[in-house]
Amino acid sequence: MQIKDQIVLITGGARGLGLAISKALLREKARIVVNYLSSEQSAKQLEQEYPEQVFCVQADVTNADQIKALFLAAKQHFGSPINAVVNNALVHFEFNGDARPDLISLTAEHLQSQFNGAVQAALNTTQAALEGMKKQQFGRIINIGTNLVQNPVVPYHDYTAAKAALLAFTRTSAHELGQYGINVNMLSGGLLQTTDASKATPDAVFDLIAASTPLRRVTTPEEFADAVLMFLSPFSRAVTGQNLIVDGGLVKG
Repeated sequence: MQIKDQIVLITGGARGLGLAISKALLREKARIVVNYLSSEQSAKQLEQEYPEQVFCVQADVTNADQIKALFLAAKQHFGSPINAVVNNALVHFEFNGDARPDLISLTAEHLQSQFNGAVQAALNTTQAALEGMKKQQFGRIINIGTNLVQNPVVPYHDYTAAKAALLAFTRTSAHELGQYGINVNMLSGGLLQTTDASKATPDAVFDLIAASTPLRRVTTPEEFADAVLMFLSPFSRAVTGQNLIVDGGLVKG
């Protein structure tokens, strides 16, 4: 299925990386469901600019009932079920090395919060999507990860552990769902310049990353969003259970 024929849910799709993904999909003429929690103004602006392509729904991705209601509302709006999901929403986190909990102050609540925002959220959207995807014998699920799993240069313990669990869930889901024509993959970025989550990062850190990266620059949200298009396109129809790192070559494999 071509991107322009898909109905794509982007969780957290009204700000930061999610907004860049939404705009990339709009450029490809896809119909999109923009999920948001608090970024109502940005979401509604997209809906006003692209009334034929955008449907906005407020929902907490960690709440299964709200996600089920989102899928139902989207199907009623577009007349067809969501057949692609980008699990992008980031729950209560900021990339600030000075403010992160170290091992002495880390709590189970820190870990649980990030697990809920990554794995539980992906479980909720995947379960809600399955009926429609199975009927169409087509589905694309893209989970957003991090290169910190391979290269924990800054030990964000809670965030990185949750994304590592999401990578495992990506692979097990791909193994089970491939028989239904559903591809499940992960795209893992590094620090992006700039999103709401990375705005607290000092310029010196961005400069260091750029100097250490083969492409000699920090990846932008727009560049990362273009990689999402690759996994949604027919060119990746034989690719599933994979984790592609999109960080300008800083981390290999």
